[in-house]
Amino acid sequence: MAGLDPVLHEESREPAPAEPAAVLERALEEARGRAVSALEPVMAVLVELGRVFEGAGFELSLVGGPVRDAFLGRRSSDLDFTTDARPDDTVALLKAWGDTHWEVGRDFGTIGARKRDVVVEVTTYRSESYDPDSRKPEVSYGDDLVGDLSRRDFTVNAMALRLPSLDFADPHDGLTDLAAGVLRTPGTPEQSFSDDPLRMMRAARFAAQLRLRVAPEVTRAMTAMADRIAIVSAERVRVELEKTLVAADPVAGLRILVDTGLAAHVLPELPALQLEIDEHHRHKDVYEHSLTVLQQAMDLETDGPDLLLRLAALLHDIGKPRTRRFEDGGGVSFHHHEVVGAKMVAKRLKALRFDNDTVKAVARLTELHLRFHGYGDGEWTDSAVRRYVTDAGPLLPRLHQLTRSDCTTRNARKAKRLSDAYDHLEARIAALREQEELDAIRPDLDGNAIMQLLGIGPSRVVGRAYQHLLGVRMDRGPLGPEEAERELRAWWAQQPESQG
Repeated sequence: MAGLDPVLHEESREPAPAEPAAVLERALEEARGRAVSALEPVMAVLVELGRVFEGAGFELSLVGGPVRDAFLGRRSSDLDFTTDARPDDTVALLKAWGDTHWEVGRDFGTIGARKRDVVVEVTTYRSESYDPDSRKPEVSYGDDLVGDLSRRDFTVNAMALRLPSLDFADPHDGLTDLAAGVLRTPGTPEQSFSDDPLRMMRAARFAAQLRLRVAPEVTRAMTAMADRIAIVSAERVRVELEKTLVAADPVAGLRILVDTGLAAHVLPELPALQLEIDEHHRHKDVYEHSLTVLQQAMDLETDGPDLLLRLAALLHDIGKPRTRRFEDGGGVSFHHHEVVGAKMVAKRLKALRFDNDTVKAVARLTELHLRFHGYGDGEWTDSAVRRYVTDAGPLLPRLHQLTRSDCTTRNARKAKRLSDAYDHLEARIAALREQEELDAIRPDLDGNAIMQLLGIGPSRVVGRAYQHLLGVRMDRGPLGPEEAERELRAWWAQQPESQG
C-alpha cells in the first residue's frame, strides 16, 4: 500500500539511537506490512467514510490507537477518526451514513456511530489542557491535522491515515519510535504533561501494554511533575491504573509509577512497601515480593487478565508497614497485617472510585490470604476446611491462586512443601464437595422450620438459632432433620426466652 509510506516533514528529529539503521529500517518495513494486513478487513469502510466527509468538503483521518495498533499487527474493534468538521456537521454526516449514532461525547467534540458491525468515533481537531485549579480538561477546536497531531500524548499515537486518499501522516516520526520501541512526546514532555497530567500515567500504561521504553527526557519530566497528577479526577486515575494492571507487563508500568514518584500520589501504599523487609523473604523487601506475587498470580490465570486477582496480589501485604514490630533477638513481626491491610485496601480502592463489588472482593482476599498458613503444621479438621470454603465463597478460586502465588521463597524444599500442602487442601475440598454442598453450606433447618419447632414468630432469636445451627453444621457436617431438631431444642432450653 503506497499510501502508507511516511510523508516528509518540515521538522525532523533524530531517530532513536537505540537501533542500528539497518535494523530499524527492517523493523519499519515489517510494521508497514503488518499495517496493510490489519487494516484490510476495514479498508472499504475507511474509504467509504472518507468519501462521505470529502464530499461534504471536510477532512477525515484515521488516527491514534487504531493506526498504532495496525503497525503492531493488531486489529482495533473501535475506529477513531479526526476531522475539521465541527460536531454539528459530524452529527449530520454520521446520522446519514450509519445505522445509529450517539452524542455522549459531544462536549469533547466526539460523535459516535455504528454501521453494521463497525463502530466509529469522529472527533473534531482539538487540544486539551488543564487549568491549574480545575480537574476537568478545557477543550478547544483546531483546523488542521498536523496541529491536532502535535497536541497528542505520544508520538506513537500521533500518526494518522488521511481518507480516502490513504496518505500516511507522521509529522513526529511516531512510526520510527514504534519500531525502535521508544515512547516520546510530540513536543516537550513538560508541555504535554502540563496540557494533561494524566498522560504521565499513560506513559506507564503504554510501557506495560506495548513494552515500550520510556525516553529519558520523558521520565525526567514525569519525575519533576509527578505532583501535578493531583489535579486529575480519581475516576480517570483509576481507569489508567486498571489498564496498567491488566496489561501484558503490569510490573513494568508499576515500577515506572513508583520510580517517578507518581505512585506516591495515586497509590502511596505501594512505594511505602519498599523499605519493609518481609520476615519470610529476607532476600527482598515487601515491594519486590509483592511484584513477584503479582507476576506469579498472572501465570496462574486461566481466562485472560483478572483485575481482582491482580489487585489482591499487588496489595495483599500493604498492612505490613503499619504492623511492623521489632522483636527481641532481631526478628521482625507483622501480626494481623492481613486484617489491617484489608481495611487499607478498602479505603484506597474507595478513594480511587472502584465499584463496591471490587472493593469488597479485594479486601476479602487480602484478609484471607494468610488463612492457609499453618495448614501444614497440623491437620485441619473438616470443620476448618468448611469454614475456609465458606469464608471465601465465590472468591475461593482466586484465593487458591493468590495463596499459591504468595510463595516466593528461593528455598526449593520449602516451596515444594507449601505447594504439596496446598495440593492436599484442595484435594480435601474436592472430596468434601462431593459429599456435601460446600459452595452453599446452610443449616439443616431453615428459618421457617426453626419458628415452627420453637413456636415463635420472626425475631432476632430466629437469627441466633440459625447461626447456632450453622456453626454446628460447620463443625460436624450434615446432621439430618432429626439430629438438627434435637440440637435446636437443646440450644433453646438454654436460652432465657424459652423460660418465658
